[in-house]
Amino acid sequence: MSIEAQELMCQEGHIGLLTLNSPATLNALSEQMIVDAQNALDRWADDDRIRLVVVQGRGDRAFCAGGDIRELYSGIKGPHASEVPGRFFAREYRLDYTLHRFPKPVVGIAQGVVMGGGLGLFSACRYRLATPDISLAMPEISIGLFPDVGASWFLNRLPGRIGLFMGLTGARLNITDTIRVGLADMVLLPEDKGALLTQLQEQRWTGKPAADDNRLFRLLAQMHAPDYRALQRSNLERHEQDIARLCAGDELPQIVDQLLSAEIDSEWWSASISNLRHGCPVSAWLVWTQLKKAQQMSLKDVFRMELAMATECTRRPDLPEGIRALAVDKDRHPHWSFESVSAVPMEVVEAHFQPEWDDETDPMQLN
Repeated sequence: MSIEAQELMCQEGHIGLLTLNSPATLNALSEQMIVDAQNALDRWADDDRIRLVVVQGRGDRAFCAGGDIRELYSGIKGPHASEVPGRFFAREYRLDYTLHRFPKPVVGIAQGVVMGGGLGLFSACRYRLATPDISLAMPEISIGLFPDVGASWFLNRLPGRIGLFMGLTGARLNITDTIRVGLADMVLLPEDKGALLTQLQEQRWTGKPAADDNRLFRLLAQMHAPDYRALQRSNLERHEQDIARLCAGDELPQIVDQLLSAEIDSEWWSASISNLRHGCPVSAWLVWTQLKKAQQMSLKDVFRMELAMATECTRRPDLPEGIRALAVDKDRHPHWSFESVSAVPMEVVEAHFQPEWDDETDPMQLN
């Protein structure tokens, strides 16, 4: 099965252990995986025996590389294109929202690749533990999408304009970057993962969320801490002033030009800017607009806005073209609908932000 839902007995109570089990695809989320994970979480939310939940990914290479874009491509191009892609996104958003609002403590343990939908899952966990080999990004500009699954919420909470830079460039963060900006709470050494699960099972969980949260917080604080001096150097620390200077301004075309024309000698920087240079111009506008609109929004409204954006993306040509170029034909030469950021009409951008649902018709069933 691509989702394993186990119930581990503790000294008192049980742990719900949710494992993404598709290592061959870097645990990319298929629609069936999303459905199975949602069913497990719904069951555990109402089960008094389950006192906390742990979310992890199988294998050494990835926690989750995002949504299964090949499956999404087939849905967009298939005979039921009017319903399949929208259903996929609605279910994915409901799953992430469920984790954000889960009534019991949720621990996320991430290793290797954590991108797109994977970061959406990880960010929704109350306690986020990452191994030193983590590679974290929101790279959707490369496929004609946008930083989704709640990114309007968590990217806006990063210092300065790092969230904007990540969205525009798909910049990859290493473990030091990830801890530095608060996208993970602590480093977990791979060899300590089994010991952590053992310690969790040795506890007496009360079933009272506040008390169990306090016990879990104390237990995690006592975990063996790695030597942070031995971790990778932070790319963000090196380039924070560059990001602040070049992402300053009130006009997106000006910021994009500043980023593209800057001469900075850094392999990490060059890779990030290459993503922007070859990325989808409409996506750049979606990043810019979603972050501005989400600043005063509740989590529910952020999710509702992003689902409307994703639905509009499935109607336009850029998303299937981006997936085709990256994952289907793999020629890496997408033909975007507009050649540059300055060429994108504002009505195209605004079409992604039209309200489609209210509390009565919400396809995510948020509450």
